[in-house]
Amino acid sequence: MNVKKTERDGIVRAYPENGKPLAWSASSGVELIERDGLYFKDLEKTGELLPYEDWRLPVEERAADLASRLTTEEIAGLMLYSPHQAVPPMAFGPFGGTYNGQKYAEANVPAYTLTDQQKEFMNKEHIRHVLMITVEDAKTAAKWNNELQKLAESMPHGIPVNISSDPRNGARGSGSVEFKTAGSDVSKWPEGVGFAACFDPEIVRRFAEDASKEYRALGITTALGPQIDLCTEPRWMRFVDTLGENLEMTKKMVKAYCDGMQTTENSENGWGYDSVNTMVKHWPGGGTGEAGRDAHYAYGKYAVYPGNNSEEHRKPFTEAAFKLDGPTESASAVMPYYTVSWGLDTKNGKNVGNSYSEYLIKDLLREKYGFKGVVCTDWGITQDPAPIMDTFASRCFNMENMTEGERCFVAIMNGVDQFGGNAEIAPIMEAYQIGCEKVGEEAMRARMERSAARLLKNIFRCGLFENPYLDPEESAKIVGNAEFCAHGYDAQRKSVVLLKNRNHCLPLQKGIKIYVPQRKLRTMKGFMRNDIPAHTEDPVTDEVISKYGVRVHTPEEADVALVFVESPACNAYSTEDVANGGNGYLPITLQYRPYTAVNAREVSIAGGDFREDFTNRSYRGKTNIAYNECDLDNILNCREAMGDKPVIVCAAINNPMVMHEFEREADGIVVEFGVSRAAVLDVVFGDYDPTGRLPVQMPKDMDTVEKHCEDVPFDLEVHVDEFGHAYDYGFGMNYEGVIEK
Repeated sequence: MNVKKTERDGIVRAYPENGKPLAWSASSGVELIERDGLYFKDLEKTGELLPYEDWRLPVEERAADLASRLTTEEIAGLMLYSPHQAVPPMAFGPFGGTYNGQKYAEANVPAYTLTDQQKEFMNKEHIRHVLMITVEDAKTAAKWNNELQKLAESMPHGIPVNISSDPRNGARGSGSVEFKTAGSDVSKWPEGVGFAACFDPEIVRRFAEDASKEYRALGITTALGPQIDLCTEPRWMRFVDTLGENLEMTKKMVKAYCDGMQTTENSENGWGYDSVNTMVKHWPGGGTGEAGRDAHYAYGKYAVYPGNNSEEHRKPFTEAAFKLDGPTESASAVMPYYTVSWGLDTKNGKNVGNSYSEYLIKDLLREKYGFKGVVCTDWGITQDPAPIMDTFASRCFNMENMTEGERCFVAIMNGVDQFGGNAEIAPIMEAYQIGCEKVGEEAMRARMERSAARLLKNIFRCGLFENPYLDPEESAKIVGNAEFCAHGYDAQRKSVVLLKNRNHCLPLQKGIKIYVPQRKLRTMKGFMRNDIPAHTEDPVTDEVISKYGVRVHTPEEADVALVFVESPACNAYSTEDVANGGNGYLPITLQYRPYTAVNAREVSIAGGDFREDFTNRSYRGKTNIAYNECDLDNILNCREAMGDKPVIVCAAINNPMVMHEFEREADGIVVEFGVSRAAVLDVVFGDYDPTGRLPVQMPKDMDTVEKHCEDVPFDLEVHVDEFGHAYDYGFGMNYEGVIEK
């Protein structure tokens, strides 16, 4: 064959004069097939060019052909999405792994080596969709990808691995609320609401274009995002990851994000080697949990719509994600949320988890709105429930009386294609057998093939069947390169909002003496409902502060106090309250001092669980307190100690916060939505004249929060500061004064 080839690290690369570049594992048994002067990979190892191997054909035809060749077990494997994979495995916790039975620290293997568990779920369970969280660096990610692809290519059909990631470019913690990603040195950008604070969808587009190139260099071909829920409920713990509560602005940002991620320039239909599939979440909108509780937990499973505004929450999907302006036309996948969307099923009257709702998935998503892409459940919804309420597990909401296979069958027949966080095909095979009995083997096989074709289509689109391999050296050059990092840092600064500037105290002069108090945090519950002991933390490093001034250890010797705080956070469910005869439910507070919910609903809208003997989840009359109440003490103590010298509050906003507790004690207030300390200090010290504006409302008090409707945007009475400025949507200042909208 007259084609140029190279081989390195066990990977053969071919560069034909015409057609597509190809790459394969030297040990896989794959050879080249020549037809009409063009070259193709013989993935099936038959010596014949099969339709799915022919890159000239439409991806729909290739996917349908390959789906028809798969065994039912192989299809079941495609329908699984692996649990979170750390590269290398973590020493403790749920994200571990072994190498010939040994832990990483003992095994003496490179970080990119496949674990026993990864080999098993690929070989035995036929998994080809893998979720990566932490990774040592870009080279390690690229090498790990290559090892996965080598193994996959050696197996029947040579189906490449589709690696995915939760958002990993957030500057504050490099990851989403679920599991912080780390180690890949990507460019750093604001969190979702931070993009909304920029009021410029083109910044979102630039992020998506840069991030997609970094993702592909890491081997990632599916982004588990963007999170496009309208954040109409200010107490929701995932608030900061959304794109805000303004529908029209959210729609513009959704289109910019999905188009930027999915589009390969100068390709025939927009798809190619720069493309990353987007999985928009969470259908039909996850931002309406009653009282702000979150559906990762059984105590937060109900979404409510007291304002009858559910249709608006679907519009970021139906009017943006499914109707892109770019050539890829639609987000390639969608993830329903865990929630039970209370009262939305007007057809069957069933209040069950969204993926189990025939009305929400089959009737609305598939039929009314015509979504043709992949529907993937959120992680871990099919497993049997835990016996207690206060746990990170138990998400088969109101389907607890079924077997796992029966749950999978219900979801599949609704139109669900894939099950997040599941690593065993047995429940899918049980669902298949149930289907054969109920609808017949032919119909059930056809239904499974439809899911397989949808899933394969997203792998074909990204060019993985032709070349799934990476050059680790090239990956290291792309990931976190200077240009992308500069773009991200610019966006960080643009997202910072100046709310108050008494006597034009900002910007501060560089070189002055700065006092920064330590933050003291009470014992708290972690994301996985683990107990985090009380502790003290330094909110900013000496190294960062030294670039702006001289850090001193007491307010008396300082020229200015910079008080770094976070929006109040608390525990929404108390086992102690249950032990004392209560229902366990506590108010989620957005203020620092103890809050008693005098005006909360007397009877909750939704309720009921097999572990509870009541349906009223009201917390009326109960009191809660923020873990980080000391943030307020730091502000007030600095005010007293500083006298006439300025006190500047720098607030990290995870949720809107009640500011009347401290606003009049602060000379300056700067808020940020997931950026680095340096970006905040650039605004404080004059390196960047602020342009950000509030993408949310700051409530006057907790009474207005209790009175509002979880599904309605902009229905809060807002805080008004000492100068008469209303901290409403769109408000922000620069050094001269209020920014004109």
